This record gives sequence, C-alpha cells and structure tokens, in this order.
Amino acid sequence: MDEEYDVIVLGTGLKECILSGLLSVDRLKVLHMDRNDYYGGESASLSLKQLWEKFRGSGNPPPHLGSSKDYNVDMIPKYMMANGALVRVLIHTDVTKYLMFKAVDGSYVFNKGKIHKVPATDVEALKSPLMGLFEKRRARKFFIYVQDYNESDPKTHEGLDLTRVTPREIFAKYGLDENTVDFIGHALALYRDDAYLDQPALEFVKRVKLYAESLARFQGGSPYIYPLYGLGELPQAFARLSAVYGGTYMLSKPECKVEFDEEGKVCGVTSDGETARTKKVVCDPSYLLNKVRKVGKVARAICIMSHPIPNTSDSQSVQIILPQKQLGRKSDMYVFCCSYSHNVAPKGKFIAFVSAEAETDKPQEELQPGISLLGPLDEVIFDTYDRYEPVNEPSLDNCYISRSYDATTHFETTVQDVLAMYTAITGKELDLSVDLAAASAAD
Repeated sequence: MDEEYDVIVLGTGLKECILSGLLSVDRLKVLHMDRNDYYGGESASLSLKQLWEKFRGSGNPPPHLGSSKDYNVDMIPKYMMANGALVRVLIHTDVTKYLMFKAVDGSYVFNKGKIHKVPATDVEALKSPLMGLFEKRRARKFFIYVQDYNESDPKTHEGLDLTRVTPREIFAKYGLDENTVDFIGHALALYRDDAYLDQPALEFVKRVKLYAESLARFQGGSPYIYPLYGLGELPQAFARLSAVYGGTYMLSKPECKVEFDEEGKVCGVTSDGETARTKKVVCDPSYLLNKVRKVGKVARAICIMSHPIPNTSDSQSVQIILPQKQLGRKSDMYVFCCSYSHNVAPKGKFIAFVSAEAETDKPQEELQPGISLLGPLDEVIFDTYDRYEPVNEPSLDNCYISRSYDATTHFETTVQDVLAMYTAITGKELDLSVDLAAASAAD
C-alpha cells in the first residue's frame, strides 16, 4: 500500500464505484478502499438474513418469507431510465457485459386518491383517464410539441426560446390544468418539487423527451430498466471494470484516515499503520464528516408482500410517484416495487419501498399515503437516514465528496452528481454521445 496513486477512492457505493471505473478507464492509477467487507456501502443489496441483522438485530427472519439467499434487497432502490445518463455511462464503459437488465412493467402516478398509468405520448394522452376529453386534446398538442422539439431546428420551437421561457408559461400556452401540470412535472420530468416551474424550460422539455424516448426504446409498460439480482450488481461491475484497467481494490480497511499537508491539501490515506500517497481523494460523506453538512433526512418503509400492488395490472415491477400537491407535502413520495421477475425475491414474494424526504419526525405516519396503496403486508421495516452534501472547496483541498442518496426511486439525480464530480476531478466533461441503437444491436 505504501506507494503513490493518482486518485484514492474511499467507499464502494455506486457513485464511488462509477467514478473509480471512469477514472481507471482514463488510465489514472486508482486505489479503491472500503471499511466494510462487502461492496456497495449505503447502496448495497442485502439477503433477508442481512436485512434482519441490520434492522431487527437478529439474523433470524420468519420462515414464511422463504429462503434468505433468494432475496437481494437494495438499500437504495432506484430504476434506470432506458435512455438516461446511467445507461449511457454503462454503454460508454462497456460495463453492460457484466450485467443483465430487464424492463420494468409499470410507471404510475397518484392523482385524486387513485393511481393511474403515466401517459407519455400524444397517443397515450388520448387514452388516459387522468384527463377529461378537452384536456386530453390540449395535452396531446403539448406532447406533439415536445416530441417534435429539436434544439438545433428553430422550425420546431413554435416561437418559444426555452432558455428564457419557463415551464409555467409553456403550460399556460397549451391551457393545461393543475392536475395535468402535476403529473407531467413530477411523473414524466421527474422533478421532486415545483421549483422547476419558474426556471428556464429547456431542461424540463429535455426531461419529458427523455421519458418518451426511454418508453419507446423497449416498447414496454414503462421507461425504466433494472438489473437482474438488483442494484448490488452495479458497484461490483464497475469494480471489475476498474480492476481490468489496473485499479487496486482493498475491502475491510479500518479507519481510512485522510491525511493533509500544511496547506490543507490532501496528501494520502492511512489505514492499518500504512499510508498510500495521493493528491486527490474521492469519497462518500461518511469518510470526511468535517467537510459535509446535513441537509435533510429520508424516511422509508421496506415492505415484503405476497402479491403485486393493487391497481397496477398485476405488474411484477413498478414505480409510483405521489406528487407533493396530491399529499399536501413540500416534496414527492415514491413507491418502488420489484419481485422474483428481477430475481430479487423468491417466487410469489414482492419487495416494496415507500420513500420520501422526511418532513416530520414520525416516518410511520408520514409514509402512510404510499403504504396504503400496497395492500396487505407480510412484514414492514421503518427506517430513516440523514442526507449530507459537501461544504468544502475541492480546488483548495482536492477532496471530492459525493452527496447522500435522495428519496427518489430513479437514477437521474444520482448520475448528475457523478458526472459533475467527474468533471471537477478531471477538468473535462464525460462524452456520452454514444449511439445507443448501434450499441444495442451490437450486444
């Protein structure tokens, strides 16, 4: 361990493993360490036994739940947009050869006390029970505008400069009502609150387009995909990638103390009395708690059931978004459900997560709107965890710290953090302009 590295990465959470892989592909000399004896950190996948040890204090789950080893319960469950940034990173790095993906059955939104399939195109808008007849026609025109929009072709802009116009103004132009605005902003564009309404609309339109393109890619019931055996496979796949390019991995390394020189810049990491030298450290917040601040708390319920979620057409895997306005909250609530169809539970069992940014100190009551959609539960575990973000200046100390995972059940915010960190570390943007269709055909 007593040698010099270009970068030392601490923690094997998904963000850290993606960065480790990308930096190794860039031919940087990378040392990757973790205090745990397993990959994944906060985003690990647990067997049923491990789940019980973590949350119930004993490794003896009830026998009626089936075999422990048939469970892969993701601690930070998130679906991937089929055309999204994470899939582009997977293809860019060729990590797809280590993983098997399967489409997610359903994408739903909670509206006026019921759940509805999310319409994402002009055709689906006309069929949706979310809207009345006249609203459907208005929504169809909006979707056609978004589908046809091409940033480099002014003919498709309909006179709107999306760097200056806001989503609120676009919705007004098409005469869309509050309910329609709600599901488009939260279930398609995947905003967590309503702050986006008064920001420039370009990002918003790109997000809605991404949803529709992802939906079309697999011709399935949702725009999402998910790895077989759960997300625990992802950190390990990027770890393999890093190793192929010469990265060094060390698990079960206690302490992992970051060392600084007299100017306050990182100069190494010490563990077991040995110091590895480096000029850059990448880590999750738990390794440098004096350089982060708490910005919130996530409340979640981990549920095991013997049936699919009611009113989802018996979907074996599904995401439901409960927009903030529908619940009188400041941010959205999310339901994630997966099953044996993705090899994360025994046949006949379903794992559901209900998660939200905690707005009270009573998670059981706060999560009730989501839990009430699930039907009878075999078991439920309530949990909260704190969210941190860095407060240091990386240009001064060369410490690149990831943000804690948010309450969302999709990856888009996670990947933006990774890409921003990659640019900060390397001084360049990651080129993700891969031809997805050609890559898919080559698989």
